[in-house]
This record gives sequence, structure tokens and C-alpha cells, in this order.
Amino acid sequence: MRFLDDGLIKIGVASQDGEAAIREAGNLLLNEKLIEKRYIDAMIDGYKEHGPYFVLAPGIAIPHARPEDGVNEASVSLLQLREPVTFGHETNDPVRIVFGLGATSSDEHLGLLTKLTKLLNNRENVDALIHADSVDAVQQLLEKEVG
Repeated sequence: MRFLDDGLIKIGVASQDGEAAIREAGNLLLNEKLIEKRYIDAMIDGYKEHGPYFVLAPGIAIPHARPEDGVNEASVSLLQLREPVTFGHETNDPVRIVFGLGATSSDEHLGLLTKLTKLLNNRENVDALIHADSVDAVQQLLEKEVG
């Protein structure tokens, strides 16, 4: 399981829209060979088909697709957006943090979401992620909050 390793975090990214942000978060996973390219397409197709159901909290999106859509290893990436992006969610837009999530089973999916929930349940942590100016700052927060 790869959870927000250095190579899976990108700070201060400019994305023009939700689809571009999903693609960028997915590319972080793809570059590490944790998913196949078709997984990114499946995340975007899910967004187009079902809307922004993965914008789970104010300012936070966790796009994902099904394990059979091309997940090689359970993993989570983090994309911090320089400017907020609107996904079309009624209450949780605009988004500043996008977590790309890939799991090879429903158990892994729940395990990754549990780790994310532990981190994101504290609004101070969310603010720290939004305002982090380096990957190192994110890693320090993760070590303190997730272990």
C-alpha cells in the first residue's frame, strides 16, 4: 500500500477544471505504475456519468474507480490546487485538495478511506494541507496525524 508517499504529492498545481484535476491526481499514481491509464479514464467517466459524488467534504475531492478498471497496487495521491476548482457539488465546492484513490479490493478501499478520514476529520489538518507550501510540510503533517 502506498499512502501519500513523496512521489504521490504535488503542491500548488493549476488545474482549469475538475476533469483536469482528476487527470493530474491520477497521473501521480500512473507515474509510479500503481494504476493503468484506463483507471484515470474510468475516474473521469464516473465523474461525467454520476456527477461530483466524490466531493465528500468542503474543499475535498476523492475521485476513484473500480479495482477492475486498472489498479495495480492500493494507493492514494494528493494534489493541492493553487486555485480552487468547481466540480459542480452543491455544498462542498470549490475544491482545493484532490486525493486520487486506487484500491484492488473493497477492503483496501475502506482501509484507505479510514486513513484519509483520520486525517481529514480535523479541520486544522485540512487547512494545513490547503496552505502547505512543500511536500515536506505535508509529510510532517502525515507523520503527526496518521503515523
